[in-house]
Amino acid sequence: MLTNSSEINLLLPSSELPLYAKRILVTAPRNYACRLSEEIIKQGGLPVLMPTIETCFLSDYTHLDITLHNLDRFNWIIFTSRNGINAFFQRLHDLNIPLSVLQNCKLCALGKDSESLLSICGRVDLIPPEPSPAGIVAELSKIPNIHEQTVLVPAPEVVGLPEPNVIPSLINDLNKLGMQVTRLSTYITQYVNKDIYEVELNLIRQGMIDIIAFTSTAEIESFLRILDSKSDYENTIIACFGPYTAANAENLGFYVSIISKDYSSFAGFTAAMADFFT
Repeated sequence: MLTNSSEINLLLPSSELPLYAKRILVTAPRNYACRLSEEIIKQGGLPVLMPTIETCFLSDYTHLDITLHNLDRFNWIIFTSRNGINAFFQRLHDLNIPLSVLQNCKLCALGKDSESLLSICGRVDLIPPEPSPAGIVAELSKIPNIHEQTVLVPAPEVVGLPEPNVIPSLINDLNKLGMQVTRLSTYITQYVNKDIYEVELNLIRQGMIDIIAFTSTAEIESFLRILDSKSDYENTIIACFGPYTAANAENLGFYVSIISKDYSSFAGFTAAMADFFT
C-alpha cells in the first residue's frame, strides 16, 4: 500500500497510485496550498485550488514593533504556524533586530514548522510529540517552575471571520499553567471574496470534486460563507488535517470521513486520503 509520499516512485504511472483521478479541493491559503498540492500530486491526485482564506501583512505594526524591541522579557516564544514564524522573523529583519536578542529565550514550534524555525535561527528548543497546541501545553506542564515563566504567542489577527478557538484555547491553557502570557498579532488571516471562484463552485455543485481537504478551522468558516447551501457539498468526502480541525468541522455541521493520524506534515494528510481509497 502506498501511504508515505516520500517513498513513492514518481516514475510510476498515475493509474497505479491511490489517489489516481481524484479531484481534491484545497482550501488552504496559497503558501500552504503549494505544499499540500505537491503531496496530492505525488499520490496521483488532481488538486483543485480554492483558498478560502488568505494571509497578509499587518496594516499597523505599532504593537508588534514595541514587543519585538523588548523580547528579553520573555522566557518562551511559542509558534503555532509557519506563517507566524515567517512574519515574526521578517519583521525582526526589517527592524534590524539581531537574532541574538533570542539567546535567553526558548523557542517552540509544531511538526514540520520546526524545520522552518531551525533554518531561520538555527535552533528549536521544544517540538511536542503531539503537533498541536494541546501537545505544547502537555510538554510545558512537565517543566519545573513553569508557572514562573513568561511566554509570547505570535498569532494571526483574524479579519472578517469568527476567530477559531485554537489560539484562545491555547492561551487559556497556558494561563492555567500559571504562565504570564502575551498574545502578539504578527499577520492577518482574512476571508477571500467568493466572486473569483465561479468555476470551482460549479465543480462542487456538479459533484466533480471527490474530496474537500481542510487544514484549519478558519478555512472551514470561510468555506461556509462561500457556499450557498449544504446541498452543494453534502455528497463530497470531507477530509481534515488532524483531530482538532475535524472536531471543529463536525461542530460546524460537516460529516468528516478522513482524519489524518499523522498531522505533523501534509504527507501524513495525503497518506490518510490514500488509505481511505485503498
